[in-house]
Order: sequence, then structure tokens, then C-alpha cells
Amino acid sequence: MNDVHVSEIFYSIQGESSYAGRPCAFVRLTGCNLRCSYCDTRYAYTEGVEMAIPEIVGRIQEFGCKLVEITGGEPLLQEATPELVAWVLDLGYTVLIETNGSQDISRIDSRVIKIVDFKCPTSGESAANDLANIDRLNPHDEVKCVIQTREDFLFAKEIVRKIQQDPSRENIIHFSPSFGVLAPKMLAEWILADRLPVRLGLQLHKFVWDPNRRGV
Repeated sequence: MNDVHVSEIFYSIQGESSYAGRPCAFVRLTGCNLRCSYCDTRYAYTEGVEMAIPEIVGRIQEFGCKLVEITGGEPLLQEATPELVAWVLDLGYTVLIETNGSQDISRIDSRVIKIVDFKCPTSGESAANDLANIDRLNPHDEVKCVIQTREDFLFAKEIVRKIQQDPSRENIIHFSPSFGVLAPKMLAEWILADRLPVRLGLQLHKFVWDPNRRGV
């Protein structure tokens, strides 16, 4: 059993995805292969400690919460992440994993709910998107695009089009305005004008707490 490099473990309100607003135990893993322009967890690039999987599970159990999110950084970079996810799932938890769209999501247990954050141009990392992940989505998986500009919006619309090429695919898609950069009202108006079948996603935790606060 391999250890996992963990940046932080905390209990908070889930701020993004269709699970937003629900209490959630978070396990943030260390390390990321991307350097997005708007990244708000740069400390997770390198900060953290090695932890054994049973130790991580013990910390999760202390919160008494059945919803768990594995995030980063980029959690799929670590060899032990699939094992950690399987452990938590086998204990009866609902598990979300947020991944940046550059890694093969098929390596993770199909029971997990993957939130795939495809990168738009102004992130500086759109070339890293593995668009084959669209075909690897399970029905309960979700997609997110963080949008800063009209260019990003048009790029994200193309992601929607690719997803909808298979009419049986009904994954929830979130368009999220980059906090403090694009006004939510502007993005809402673009979504409505183009009649897109997506959800406007706000980072709920940044409205509840100081947007620079860690551990929420």
C-alpha cells in the first residue's frame, strides 16, 4: 500500500458541482501538472505530508459526514489515489473527485463521481485537455469550465457540443465565472442568450467565507 501526499484535510460546505451547499469532507492532495492563471490553491503544488490511507480514512471518519471530495492539485497524478478512492467507496461514502481534464479518468473506480474541469484558453492550459475524457464519462460524472472571457465562453460551448454529440449523454455541465474576473450576471446572460443546457456555477464557499481563506 502506497502513502498519499496530502496538502490538507478539512470539513466544509461543498462549493461547486451539483452537490454545492452540502457538508463535505475534503481531502486535498499535493501536486499539479498545470499552472492555471486563476489557480486559488497554489499552495497545493508542493505543500503537504505523506499519509497512509488508513490514517486518511480515520480523519474522514472523524467528521461524521458521508460525502467526501478528493481534490488537489491534481489528484490523479498520485499512484495511490485510485486505492484511496476505492477504500472510501467501500466504506459506503459518496465520493467526488475533482480533476483538471488532463489525466485519463478511466483509471478511477466507476462508482466515484468525477468532476472534470476542462481548461479554457485564458487558463493558459487548454492545450493540456485530454478530450478523450468526454468518451470516458459515466452518466453520473460532471463537467466544469471556468470562464474569464468571451473567448473562454465560446471554447466552453464547443466542449458542450462535443459532449452532446452522443444524444444519450446527459452529464451535468457547469459554467463557472472566474471569481473576481467575470461578473456572474454577464455569464448568466450569455448562457441564456445561447440557450445552453448548462448550469451557472458559483464558488459558494467564496461567498460564505473570505475568498482567500484556506480550509473551506
